[in-house]
Amino acid sequence: MSEADKYPEDTSRRRFVKGVVGSAALAGIGTGTAAMLNTATAPSGAGGGIVQYFGVENVAGPAPRPMPQIPVELDDEGNLRGIWPNVQQREQEGRTVTVAEMEIGGVTYSSEWFQYCGVQTYPGVEPKADQDNYFRYTSSAQYEWQSQEVSGGNRVNIADFDDYQSWGNGIGKSGLGKPAMATWRSQDVPASGTIPIQIIRSEQVRQMANENQWLQASTEEGFIAIMDKCTHFCCVPLFKADPTSAKFNAANEIYCPCHQSVYDPFSIERVSFVALPRPDDE
Repeated sequence: MSEADKYPEDTSRRRFVKGVVGSAALAGIGTGTAAMLNTATAPSGAGGGIVQYFGVENVAGPAPRPMPQIPVELDDEGNLRGIWPNVQQREQEGRTVTVAEMEIGGVTYSSEWFQYCGVQTYPGVEPKADQDNYFRYTSSAQYEWQSQEVSGGNRVNIADFDDYQSWGNGIGKSGLGKPAMATWRSQDVPASGTIPIQIIRSEQVRQMANENQWLQASTEEGFIAIMDKCTHFCCVPLFKADPTSAKFNAANEIYCPCHQSVYDPFSIERVSFVALPRPDDE
């Protein structure tokens, strides 16, 4: 097959944003099933050292590893926000560095989880960036319900997902969960520095959380959130948004039409990669 024949015209492949994919040695990815937690290990290496994180499993296509999960919580008014690690200063190799890191559910959660596709340079990923952590709806969305019922820039609220147990849009099965497109830690930043988020509220997430310490601590009321940057070429894949996903057995999963990578939002894996070294002037 020639290079030009790899991606047929009817696959909804869109122009993708080129970016840094990892700049790291990647872990081997397991073949976990839904609601299972799998562990993969990576060899030691140079750079910033081995970082372990949790993400939604890549089950098909060229993506090398999961997209990282963002722990979530609800405030007293039902608004959903991502948890940002505690900012602290630490002595490392004779110098003081600022890090964002904390323990959640027995796991070390760090800003280094989001170190790929150039996101590590985004203003909101700076450990001490002045952001409020709320998820806010995108101004344009591929979900009809979101375009009609909420406004871009508004905080994501649990009341918008009351029908999550029955919601459907004609793609795949109804009742698997209700998705939304949002941004995180991206107020008053350039468009090129906006962090895209995929949110899903699902009964399957509730069930998974009953059986796993990490998911008990990182999900809330059936909500799960991921940083929505495909680990292949930094596109923005979505859950139940593209009708052509059925051709790739991905109608009920997160599908990236650029190169047909598929992620299972109901299978969370623990994997590792080699983080970037800290800059000399930090």
